[in-house]
Amino acid sequence: MSRSENKCFLYKGAVMEFDKCVCSYWEATTFAPSAVKAINNLAYRYKRDNNKVSNTKITLPGVIVEIA
Repeated sequence: MSRSENKCFLYKGAVMEFDKCVCSYWEATTFAPSAVKAINNLAYRYKRDNNKVSNTKITLPGVIVEIA
């Protein structure tokens, strides 16, 4: 799938680690074919950028919107 088939998504909201709020506000964008894939991409990015191990449960309960 090429980048032109992907949509741009913006996430604004909290980050939960094992159901505990570790960041009250985080904002990020990603390109993905669907909102579900975008959430997975953003959770992976949060883990990578914050030195979390791969099996850390990260959930993003905030709002994700498609932009442009």
